[in-house]
Amino acid sequence: MADRASGASARRLPLRTALALGGALLLAAVLAGSASGAYPISPAQLWDVLMQALGGGGTSPEYLVFMNIRLPRLLLGVAAGAGLGLSGALMQGLFRNPLADPGLIGVSSGAALAAGVAIVVGSRWFPELPRALGSWTLVAMAFGGGLGVTVLIYALAQSQGTTRMGLMLLAGIAVNALAGAGLGWLSFLASDEQLRSLQFWLLGSLGGARWSAVALVGAVVAVAAVAGLRLARPLNAIALGEAQAALLGVPVEAVKRRAVLVCALAVGAVTATTGIVGFVGLIAPHWVRLVAGPDHRVVLPGAALLGGALVLVADAVARTLVQPAELPLGVLTALIGVPVFLLMLRHFRSSV
Repeated sequence: MADRASGASARRLPLRTALALGGALLLAAVLAGSASGAYPISPAQLWDVLMQALGGGGTSPEYLVFMNIRLPRLLLGVAAGAGLGLSGALMQGLFRNPLADPGLIGVSSGAALAAGVAIVVGSRWFPELPRALGSWTLVAMAFGGGLGVTVLIYALAQSQGTTRMGLMLLAGIAVNALAGAGLGWLSFLASDEQLRSLQFWLLGSLGGARWSAVALVGAVVAVAAVAGLRLARPLNAIALGEAQAALLGVPVEAVKRRAVLVCALAVGAVTATTGIVGFVGLIAPHWVRLVAGPDHRVVLPGAALLGGALVLVADAVARTLVQPAELPLGVLTALIGVPVFLLMLRHFRSSV
């Protein structure tokens, strides 16, 4: 057993190598996403577009398609995948459970319930919101709903001045079930058009990418990434146990609060803009651990890079497989991510 463990450690990639590989995968996904779509752009045309952009602009069809449609979609995909991957790594480190994902703290279910309210009964219950926020109404409602449910679950997990992760898990399961019931009720009340809009939102898509959304999500995810990466060493200590981490001088309760806040902000912003994109926060950290080990100094940034690449690959397939129509992004992330994850898990289990 010791020989097997030492062999597995020897096969793990060093930190810099793992991050370089993640960056290379993300770059390859960006290039693939740039060229693919209902209006394909060849590598030569893509180079011309880059030259036109550096020269101050252009008028070619390829330039207009890339700059106005494809580039904001790519950047939103990178931000969304990075936010989901980082949040998944934080939750797995905080719960010390490889099956944990951001959905446990209720961000996605809260955002989905609030989005359902906005789509189905928003015009009747909140008639002033559409006039005040315009097209941002759904985004604002979903973001607020995600944060509100996260705050509720965090409050339910408090006991004698500490955050009990077991209570947080149970509260998350209960509140997620309640949010699911609420969505079911809204689906019953919805008209055919509202039901279709709700289902499309729940399955996730980058189709609504616009520069204002890219700026918002990119800024929130960037701030969350800076704060989340600073939790790498404390999470390494918490992996030994909360009591041991406290003895090492780690402010365990502060780390829990920061991790939950980072996840709530990142996943809330992503979900409010793109809808629910599942499995990225669960799978991306696993892949990094399989090839680079459990050190959060590589798992956190590696999961962000890999999450961005996974979302871009799924989105490229979604908009080319049945073009000119578009498949839901959440379906593709599951279809692409889960089988590859299972194959990798089987390979590493047999080789260790």
